[in-house]
Amino acid sequence: MRKVKNSRSSDTVMEIAMYVFAVIFLVILMYPLFFIIIASFSDPSAVANGQVWLFPKGFTLDGYRELLRHENIWIGYRNTILYTVVGTAIGLIVNISAAYALSRKDLVGRKFLSLFFIFTMFFNGGLIPTFLTVRDFHLYDTFLVMVLPFSVIVYDIIVARTFFQSSIPGDLWEAAQIDGCGNLRYFVQVVLPLSKAIIAVLGLWIAVGYWNSYFNALIYLKNPDLYPLQLILRNILITNQMQSSMGTGEAAQIALRLANLMRYSVIIVATVPILCMYPFVQKYFNQGVMIGAVKE
Repeated sequence: MRKVKNSRSSDTVMEIAMYVFAVIFLVILMYPLFFIIIASFSDPSAVANGQVWLFPKGFTLDGYRELLRHENIWIGYRNTILYTVVGTAIGLIVNISAAYALSRKDLVGRKFLSLFFIFTMFFNGGLIPTFLTVRDFHLYDTFLVMVLPFSVIVYDIIVARTFFQSSIPGDLWEAAQIDGCGNLRYFVQVVLPLSKAIIAVLGLWIAVGYWNSYFNALIYLKNPDLYPLQLILRNILITNQMQSSMGTGEAAQIALRLANLMRYSVIIVATVPILCMYPFVQKYFNQGVMIGAVKE
């Protein structure tokens, strides 16, 4: 009886310790985001002096007012949402289809194709050949340049391929063949419904990538009406910082104050919408990542 009680008490202590560790770890991870939120509502001088810890000090909305005063913010939101939705759809179709094909043992040249994909993870043509290719295909400064040329993500293909190999039984295909089911119908009606976890995870990864993307727009777009949100926010910050550095007297101080406020406001404006996606795929996230990461 004493051994049982000691075992139970040790398990309780271990469980409490794990909860305490998890809470501490969560606070460490979440505090930077929390600090950015309260700093975006605080006086920049209080933030610079280290007076902002748990609550905003010198509450102000000037950073958000100045940021949302720019009309191109809404153009950036529209473009980024379109790029994210269309790019994620194209990315899922391309990567999931390629992963399923590579997971089939009856695919001719399967090993060669897998090595061909993996080779591109380590070696590529570089920026200039890629730019010339985009230009020659008449994609430069178009909507498609943001969603089409870079839709293939080899890492996602490998993760999804491993998922299909380890989670979709081969007997299902044999049973489907007996019932007269073809490859395309089997993929759409059998494989995809069983792959919600990996589809949700890859969808989140691809969507976050498109939402945060600005470098491709910086290189391949020149029309401001096609700029994504991240590039517009970057240009606004650079413009405000230049104005604050070039001005003198009280006007320069006001411009510098707004520039410091907007640094935090920009992060919130750019981050919060994509964070809202996570709760909808969270239940699939751990399952999809773990299954896709296990080597067969």
